[in-house]
Amino acid sequence: MRGEPRLDGRTVLITGGSGQLASDLHDRLREACDVTAPTRAELDVTDDAVVAAAFERCRPSVVFNCAAFHNVEVCEREEDRSFDVNARAVKRLAQRCADGGARFVHLSTNYVFGGDRADPYGEEDLPSPRSIYAISKLAGEHAALAYCPDALVVRSSGLYGEHGSASKGGNFVQRMIHRVREQGALKMVADQRLRPTYTADLAEAIIAAVEWDVSGLLHVTNSGSCSWHEFTLAIMETAGIEVRVEPVRTVRAPGGADRPLNGVLSSGRAGEAGLSSLRSWDAALEDYMAGAGLAAEPSVR
Repeated sequence: MRGEPRLDGRTVLITGGSGQLASDLHDRLREACDVTAPTRAELDVTDDAVVAAAFERCRPSVVFNCAAFHNVEVCEREEDRSFDVNARAVKRLAQRCADGGARFVHLSTNYVFGGDRADPYGEEDLPSPRSIYAISKLAGEHAALAYCPDALVVRSSGLYGEHGSASKGGNFVQRMIHRVREQGALKMVADQRLRPTYTADLAEAIIAAVEWDVSGLLHVTNSGSCSWHEFTLAIMETAGIEVRVEPVRTVRAPGGADRPLNGVLSSGRAGEAGLSSLRSWDAALEDYMAGAGLAAEPSVR
C-alpha cells in the first residue's frame, strides 16, 4: 500500500452497529479512532431527527452506512420500508456528510445486476435490478453518489462474519450447520453463483479504500466463485459433517423475489486503485470456521 494510514484519530460513525460488517469495522477501528456504532434500536436511520442528533453528538469525519433492510423476500411485501431504509435514509445521510465535510461509505449488493450473463459484473456494467430489494439498493447508490460527491459505494456479496446476522437467525454458515443437525439432509440451489465474502476481510479492504481516498463505485469480495451448493458442501466438509446436499434449481415462488443466477462481481477498480486482492473464498471460510469453533477437530495420528 502507498503512504501511511490516515484514519488514526478520526471520529467514526457506523450505522447498523450490531451487524456483521459493522461489528468487524468497529473491532478494527476502535483502538485507533473514536468510534460510535449504535444498533438499529439506538439509531433508526429513517428517523431524521434521531440521525441529526447522532451527528450533532459525535460530529463524525467518516460515516460507514451498514444499516440496510436486506430480507429479500420481505422487501417484496414491504416496499415502503425497503425504500425508506435503503434509499431515502441514504440520501439524508449523504447530505449530512456533504454538509459536514465527512467521508461517506455506503454498502451495497451484487443484486443490483440481473445475473443473466456468464461473465462477472464490473463497476462499469449497467445495473439491471429485478427485485424491490435490488431496486431500493440501487436507488441508495445513486442517492449516496448524488448527494455526497466523494462518497464510496462498496458492492459485495454473500456476507458472513463472526457476529452472525441476527435478523436472519445467524449467518449462512451457522444456519446451514444448524439446519443439517435438525433435518439430517439439505437441498441447495446449484444454479446461483457468487463470491462468498468474509466480513473481516471486507472490513480491512474498505478501511484501506477510505485511507487511500477511493471514491465512487467499488466491488470488494473474496476471490474465486462458487454456487450456493458448492459453498454449502465446503461448509459441511470443513465442519466434518457427512451429509447429502442435494443440488436443485432456483424456483421463484409466486410473488417472490427474482434473484440473480450470476452474482459474481469482478474487482477491476480495486486493482486500479492499488488495493490488494482479497484471499480466496474457501481459504477465508476455513479461517472463519476455525475461529468460530465450527470447524472439525483435526484428527490425531
